[in-house]
Order: sequence, then C-alpha cells, then structure tokens
Amino acid sequence: MRILAIGDVVGGNGVSALTGTLWKLRREHKADLCVVNGENASVVGINPQEAEAIFSAGADVITLGNHALQKYTLHRYLDDTPRILRPANLSPLTPGMGWTETDTPQGRVAVINLIGRCGMDFGPDNPFYEAERILKKLTARIILIDFHAEATSEKAALAWHLDGRISALWGTHTHVQTSDIRILPKGTGFITDLGMTGAVDSILGVRPEQSIGRFLGEPKRVPYTQAEGRCKIEGALFDIDPKTGLCTACQALRVTL
Repeated sequence: MRILAIGDVVGGNGVSALTGTLWKLRREHKADLCVVNGENASVVGINPQEAEAIFSAGADVITLGNHALQKYTLHRYLDDTPRILRPANLSPLTPGMGWTETDTPQGRVAVINLIGRCGMDFGPDNPFYEAERILKKLTARIILIDFHAEATSEKAALAWHLDGRISALWGTHTHVQTSDIRILPKGTGFITDLGMTGAVDSILGVRPEQSIGRFLGEPKRVPYTQAEGRCKIEGALFDIDPKTGLCTACQALRVTL
C-alpha cells in the first residue's frame, strides 16, 4: 500500500496548487491514500470551504495543528466531519476527533494527529502517552501519525519510541522539508518534516517582508498574508506492507508548479 503525505498547505495559492495537481500526483505515484496537513490554508488556520477544496483536490484525510481552532466556523465542521483531524492530545473539550480509521481496498488504515509540546505556546497533553492510549483502541494494522511539532528531537523521539508499532510518522509545522527520510530499525517510516505546499518565493509561505519585519522588531500592523508567485508541493511517499503494517520503502516528494 502506498501512502502520499502532503506538507502544510499555506494560503489560497497553496490550496489552488493542489487543485488539478493532487489527483495527478496520486495517479502518477499510484497512491492508495492521501493525507494532507491543512493547518495554514487560511495562512493562519483553515475554514470549512478550504477543507472541502482540499478534499475535492484528492485528500482522504486532513490533519491540523496549533491553529486548528483559529477559525470559529470550523468548530462544528470538526464535529461533523470525521476525515478532518485536530491534534488528539488537545483538551477533551476541543471539538472534533484526533484520530480516525478508514477502510481501503488494501485494508483498514488509522490516521492519528498529535501536537508537540516543545516550543509551543500552550500546554497539550503528553503526545507520547496519548499515542499509547490511542494505539490500544485501534483495529487497523496500518497506522500513520502526523506529528505537528516544533522540535526536531521531539519528532524523532516519538518515531523511535513507536518504531515497529506504527507504519509511518511524519513531522509537520516547520514548513521546511528535511533530508532525513528513512525506515527506522524496526520498520517504521519517518521524516522529520514534510515541508509545505505554497509559494516558493516566501518565508514559510508568508510574504518575506512581513517575516523580516517581525525579526527587525516592527509592530505587527496587519495579519500575515500569503506570498504570491509560483508554488511548490512537498511531502513524502511511504510503501506499507498490508500484512505486517511496516514500511518497506519511502521517499521525499517535491514538485514545483
């Protein structure tokens, strides 16, 4: 079974980049399931219309992160749409679900969304313990985790902690694709960060002058806005053995449009 994981979608041009391209990528790479992180489809957060556009573009599951609740209009949508996930280790009062299981021709697949604690602005539950709790509930043999985290060490630590018990873990949030994609010793596919889907000539998808201004100490006068121009789609492919649930091959993906 082949899994296509797509990194954080940034802005309307990131959403547009998927439209007409994602289905083509799925066919080209013979992907059986596609998971897209839609965390920043509104640059900060995502609304139901953008989520529907990402589903229509070819996503089977959408994962989120620290901006999951940024758009109030998304709250009911999270409750009503099991294929969009907010981090499972947020407060139990949070709308929506943090994991789902879905049936495919290759077998049942579980997707889990978790958020890290290092360098974040709030205090979610421990993602290591939350992962353990969820694994006990699953019936699927193929288990995928999107770990939305700042620290590279935290992402790697969770992957190694779960090595051999899940199929693949990929990191999101930092918007920079890392070069360390590999299969861990016991058979779990891992990459520290998938990268992002959005403007090439940007700082993490945002207009460069806005990001530079923040580092120079300029007051934040307007919300971050997406950069314009050509876009890229970044992510990774994981081949999973349906019988063992372990990863047999993996590779990073980057497409410039």
